[in-house]
Amino acid sequence: MTKRTRRSFTSEFKEQLVQLHLHGKPRAEIVKEYDLTASAFDRWVKQHQSSGSFSEKDNRSPEENELIKLRKELDQLRMENDILKCIC
Repeated sequence: MTKRTRRSFTSEFKEQLVQLHLHGKPRAEIVKEYDLTASAFDRWVKQHQSSGSFSEKDNRSPEENELIKLRKELDQLRMENDILKCIC
């Protein structure tokens, strides 16, 4: 079993493949022809349908955004707390 190297694709490329699918080209053909994983292609189609963007940031739920915000705030408070411990 060979390990796949991680590849990155432009938004324009993803858009073209999603458009091919929307215009009737079978999913299996696209995945095979462009040597993609089915899960990656399915994710692109889902992202295109939900937000029209392939950026992970644009496809987060409000809950995910809130969790990220709270984690950053927690990190900031921990850092401030550590600084105060050093001063005292």
